[in-house]
Amino acid sequence: MTKLVDPASIVAPARVRLHPFKVMVGPVTHLAEERQRLAGLRYEGFEVSQLGSTIGGIIEGVDITGTLSDALIAEIRRCLLDFKVIFFRNQPLTPEQHVAFARRFGDLEIHPFIPSNTTQPELVRFEKEAQVGGFENVWHSDVPWRAVPSAAAVLHGIEIPAIGGDTAFCDMYAAYEGLDNKTKARIDGLTAINDFTKAFGHTLDDAGRAAMHEQYPPTEHPVVRTHGETGRKLLYVNRAFTQSIVGMDEAEGNELIDFLASQANTIEYQCRFRWEQDSVAMWDNRAVQHFALSDYWPERRVMERASIIGEVPF
Repeated sequence: MTKLVDPASIVAPARVRLHPFKVMVGPVTHLAEERQRLAGLRYEGFEVSQLGSTIGGIIEGVDITGTLSDALIAEIRRCLLDFKVIFFRNQPLTPEQHVAFARRFGDLEIHPFIPSNTTQPELVRFEKEAQVGGFENVWHSDVPWRAVPSAAAVLHGIEIPAIGGDTAFCDMYAAYEGLDNKTKARIDGLTAINDFTKAFGHTLDDAGRAAMHEQYPPTEHPVVRTHGETGRKLLYVNRAFTQSIVGMDEAEGNELIDFLASQANTIEYQCRFRWEQDSVAMWDNRAVQHFALSDYWPERRVMERASIIGEVPF
């Protein structure tokens, strides 16, 4: 009798292309070391459940509505750097408590386009319903069109639809590390122009866009960014805000932006968070991109976010 052999067993564990398409299949082997590192981490004062292979940790045992010691804040910061995005359940934050918690990690920014909570200007309010659609369902990091983008963000779920409205996060370290050496050499040292116009320009008339460009002109940031605290390299382009690659013609630049941005589509690099009322997500905006699923229309979804000012990308 002929023995049947699993066709996958005769292929070395590696990514392979399904010709003639660009899609890659196979185990994402470069994640193993980071996945194992995260699995072995321990923290003082709380437990962490690993959500994705290399990204996402659900923290249990911390009440962020109260006063936290400097030592505990330092541990939460370490956990954030490790897991890239961390989550808390059952945190009924008032707007004042939300701002107070976020401020423990640095100065907070004011967003020039998204309306704020009426009592706390540091909180931007995402209030979606039948008449107001959600357009955040594209992979992006926050405000790369600023000279100094956000370091991190704290998002509080206030009203959550019964079905849908999850947020996905992508490990952009893993996205960079998964590129082949030829592509890494090609993009090393490249910079890109980032601009708010594609995402927010439709909210302004010509005079308004000109005035905002006076205050927030297009910014030039590295295509491959180095994280200011971990020292690790990551991809720092996205379709929402990256306008062009410096030194490339439009067609070549757009093709490269599209290819690099598409790395976030790799599900193995992602985690996905199911919101509940008073859940909180805190992400390292330097290390991850996020995607807010817009699958709950016409139901209502209300979130508030505080963002911590970061450093000039390098």
